[in-house]
Order: sequence, then C-alpha cells, then structure tokens
Amino acid sequence: MALIKECRGFAPQFGEDCYLAENATVVGDVIMGDECSVWFNAVVRGDVNSIRMGNRVNVQDGAVIHCTYEKTKVHLGNYVSIGHNALVHGCTVEDNVLIGMGAIVMDDCYIEANCIIAAGAVLLEGTRVESWSIYAGIPAKKVKTLSPELFAGEVQRISNNYVMYSGWFKEKKD
Repeated sequence: MALIKECRGFAPQFGEDCYLAENATVVGDVIMGDECSVWFNAVVRGDVNSIRMGNRVNVQDGAVIHCTYEKTKVHLGNYVSIGHNALVHGCTVEDNVLIGMGAIVMDDCYIEANCIIAAGAVLLEGTRVESWSIYAGIPAKKVKTLSPELFAGEVQRISNNYVMYSGWFKEKKD
C-alpha cells in the first residue's frame, strides 16, 4: 500500500478511482481529482503548501511534486502527465499538458493549456509557457507550435493510456 501521511493537520484526499502504487508517497495538503495515478517511487509532497490536481493526472515513476513553504503552491489541471523522474515545483499547469521525462519546472512557472515540455527541459523560475507550444532545452524555450496531430498522438494518448495502465494494477473486487 502507498505511503499516505497526514502532515500539519492535512490528510491527502482522493477522487474516485485513483491508483497509487505500493511505494508511491502522498503527504499532507494534497487533493486529487478522479482517475489520477501516482506511480512507483513517485512523491507528491504537500507538507509545506497545497497541491491540487484535476482529473486524470498521472505522476509517473520517480517524479516529485512539491512546493515552497509559505510561498508557492502547485495547481495541476485535468489530463496532465508528469513524466518519469520529472520535478514539478510550486507552479501552475493548466489542462492537457505533458511534462516530459526528467524535466524540471521551477517555482512560479505557469504552463498554459495544450502544451508539451520536452524531456530534460528546465523551465526557470517564473517562466510562462503559451498554449499550443513545445518548450525544450536548458533553459527551456519555445521550439515550435504544437500541432493538433502531435497533441492527439502524445498529450491525449499518454493521459488516456495511464488511466488504462492503472486499471491493470487495481485490485479487482468480486
């Protein structure tokens, strides 16, 4: 069973049909929507400030979501995919966003809807990512406009697949 801990009087809250891997950690002031998943060795740490997630958010293996004490919170919209080993810290992410493997999103970043943050990208503090953009590099910059085909093939596909994958691991009730 996942490590779910209360901290400073806040206990994590989960929507309907969420999946938490056995070694996932969810702590403190965290509220998840429906059909979210937190995968192996991922950490969602709402000990120092709040973390809010919409529906169908997936936090993949080894990813960390955290905030800064008395300064920044995390807000994740619907259909957000946080790739393996990504770090998402004190930022806002609107709906339909893919944050690639190993990417780093720093405090006070704002990612508008329908975007991809490439694997390994580093969004410096305060970066604003405009809708329908792909950002890559260190520091991350816009490299191109996200096409409808790539949006459907990557952002939507990955979000939907993680709902399916979580079904493979959920205990079946007879």
